[in-house]
Amino acid sequence: MKRLVLLLILAGVLSPAPAAVHHVTPVGPKGASADAITAAVDAAADGDVILVAPGTYTGRVRLRRQFGTPVTLRSEVPYQARLRGDAGAALIAFTARNVIVEGFDIAHTPGNSGGLVVQIQDLLGDVNGSDDGTDPVVGGIVLRNNVIHDSTNNDLLKINNGAEGILVEGNLFYDQAGSDEHIDTNSIVDVTIQDNVFFNTRDAGTSSFIVIKDSNGDDDTVLGARDVVVRRNVFLNWQGNDGQGFVRVGEDGTPNFEAEDVLVENNLFLGNATDLMRAPFTVQGSRDVIFRNNTLSGDMPARSFGGRFLAVGANRPNEALVLTGNIYSDPTGTLGSEAFNGVDLFDAPAGDTSSATLSGNLYFNGGNPIPSDAGQAVRFADDPAPTVGDPLLPALTGVVLPTWDGNQFADGSASIRAAFVTLVEAFGVPGADSPALDAADPVLAATDDILGRPRGNRPDLGAWEQPESEDIVFADGFEAR
Repeated sequence: MKRLVLLLILAGVLSPAPAAVHHVTPVGPKGASADAITAAVDAAADGDVILVAPGTYTGRVRLRRQFGTPVTLRSEVPYQARLRGDAGAALIAFTARNVIVEGFDIAHTPGNSGGLVVQIQDLLGDVNGSDDGTDPVVGGIVLRNNVIHDSTNNDLLKINNGAEGILVEGNLFYDQAGSDEHIDTNSIVDVTIQDNVFFNTRDAGTSSFIVIKDSNGDDDTVLGARDVVVRRNVFLNWQGNDGQGFVRVGEDGTPNFEAEDVLVENNLFLGNATDLMRAPFTVQGSRDVIFRNNTLSGDMPARSFGGRFLAVGANRPNEALVLTGNIYSDPTGTLGSEAFNGVDLFDAPAGDTSSATLSGNLYFNGGNPIPSDAGQAVRFADDPAPTVGDPLLPALTGVVLPTWDGNQFADGSASIRAAFVTLVEAFGVPGADSPALDAADPVLAATDDILGRPRGNRPDLGAWEQPESEDIVFADGFEAR
């Protein structure tokens, strides 16, 4: 009968049943328990919407159903439904497919000694007793517009062990714990991290904000993290240890390429804190990594402001790195400063990177020369089309971190998106006479900017694209703005 109904729907004879809306409240036989949310998702049908009323839901939400059409799990009032993990993660998706989670406040309870706040991993790969490729894979999970914060142990978000097709969009991340990350993407395929804000408020010696790697080799269905996009994010207020930085590709020294096909574009990296980092961007033992149209501004401070490219242990040398259309701007004049035991604008030991393209970036060192160490595999002198000059970015003064106190954001924003836009417009916009304007290679540039606006025929350097009047092309082929 179900097969007949499906055929009739596909033939247009019948219309599919409308999606149902379910409600979860903190009052009832289960009380304020995360189990009530789990039960609602378990009972949902394809396309349903589950609205969770304001309140604190303690325990662990388990996403374990596979849906053909995405089911939406949403805080009925943004950020007022609080998921609190009291014995490890507050939210897990180990056997789920096609679930959207949006609008929640997600954290650990104080004293929680269990690891991770949110975890997505694939445990469907062996449901038939083998990894023969016939089993479904955990995927289609979307984390959107959530405040994910205050881990008492380990990462804020871990995506690992073969998960595929994951979207992390428009969230606010701050304050992980231990030597761990905001987001650990580990042995995964097709993960997009976009439009988020990342920062820390406490000096805890933590690790990178985002790491992309494969720690377990071929122990699962994926060898080497691949097809990862990190775009249109804001990173600021580094409070971690001095061996890490905002984004790291590769970390464990494994013999396989740790990551492949990684795109990092249109991000704003702000050096507004005082803790020393190793480099804002690191690539280790990976290949086919593109870093384009990013804006790095301020005194990070970093030993290697532009990036670190290395191979460690059993790593293969990095291969096919592309760095183009970026703004590297330190108005304090300490790019590669020996004051922090730095080695250069880029730290790229000879032999650790087999091929790299550095082209068409803007460099500003507060009026000082741009450091270029001939011993490095990647160096300023390799850029055939550099722009050297002040991009006229705003000074990093008066930065207000948009922490969430349960009722409002500290910067006065009404939403995560508003906080994101406030940071971009306050600190990521070059001045009207900036040499960054119209200076990017249109062939290599990103197609949009940090706000998702399309770039024109003469794109700007960095993450921000200055709005222009529509291009006018004359009959003789010349164009004007």
